Amino acid sequence: MFVDLGTAPLSNAYLTTSQLEAPEPYYPLRVFVCDECLLVQLPAYASPEAIFSDYPYFSSFSDTWLRHVDRFAQDAVKRFALDGNSSVIEIASNDGALLKAFARQGIRILGVEPAGNVASAAIAAGVPTLKSFFGYDTALEMVANEQHADLLVANNVLAQVPDINDFVAGLKIILAPKGTLSIEVPHLIRLIAETQFDTIYHEHFSYFALTTLDRILRSHGLSVWDVEELPVHGGSIRALASHVEDGSRKVSERVQAIKAAEGRGLLSSTEFAAFSERARLAKRRLVGFLLEAADRGQKVVGYGAPAKGNTLLNYCGIRPDLLEFTVDRSPHKRGLYLPGSRLPIHGPEKIFETKPDVVLILPWNLKDEISTQLSGISAWGGRFAVAIPQLQVFG
Repeated sequence: MFVDLGTAPLSNAYLTTSQLEAPEPYYPLRVFVCDECLLVQLPAYASPEAIFSDYPYFSSFSDTWLRHVDRFAQDAVKRFALDGNSSVIEIASNDGALLKAFARQGIRILGVEPAGNVASAAIAAGVPTLKSFFGYDTALEMVANEQHADLLVANNVLAQVPDINDFVAGLKIILAPKGTLSIEVPHLIRLIAETQFDTIYHEHFSYFALTTLDRILRSHGLSVWDVEELPVHGGSIRALASHVEDGSRKVSERVQAIKAAEGRGLLSSTEFAAFSERARLAKRRLVGFLLEAADRGQKVVGYGAPAKGNTLLNYCGIRPDLLEFTVDRSPHKRGLYLPGSRLPIHGPEKIFETKPDVVLILPWNLKDEISTQLSGISAWGGRFAVAIPQLQVFG
């Protein structure tokens, strides 16, 4: 057992007003770890089709993410000598934010996105996109249509794949013989070290260390030759891989350095037990903070409607009596209600209308961006708070 967070509804199953009178399905949120390969996994209680066919997350609403993909595209074009004859394919391309950055540099692009609503938004924005769940069979169809990738990108998708072997087998097929595969995943080491238990939810089936990721890729004829640690999503790694038979890439010292760090007792039963206790402590501290604020007559509201926020609120048992509402920039979430906690989601202007004492930032990984956008709350003495990695009140 890695951690037990009780039960919760699907974190992206936002509710309409008409659904508030109906019961919600709850599923166990118990995470396990393989003693042999250290793959951390959550059982697939719901099918990918049920989770991702209609998806509320649109990446273009995060300024931090847009800057991240712009930097990646600029660096990749130079590093891999991409030009107008090159092809960049992104798996789980969402609304096309990353692919747009490559298109602006004259690179041929193609996205593969299973969520029909998100894929439609990408197509409307001029990003060619296949509406499909990616895997071995999809890859064969793409190759039959002469769709190979000189740069194949899979950002924050591997965790959301229940059948990892089928997915990686597909990556092997569509990667050009001398092509580069770029995979970004939240790093398990950072999740543990910073008690990021809220990043665990049913839409994430797996959580990766580099050692485990490389082992999975190698089993399908792909090998990691470089890795970079990134600040996005609370701490991620970007692994670069190529065909094993390519043989032209020298393995970076960073690969061995990170694997060595992972092997120094950071992935052990002792660390897992300590992580569980820190999660329980974070729960007690947040609930205690909100109870004290309520006793003082202070108004506390949320900012953001991310999946991680729903894990946090449901694990802590927080409801509208302690957190009145939340707000979100995405128009696709406004007017809905958070699953489980059933907090109403408003537009950011609601904060300036109600003038709360504290704004709890649920996507804590974006706290700098959000606190800058809402710096005006200082006019009435408003402050910000985050619960992860530890409770912090600032502003």
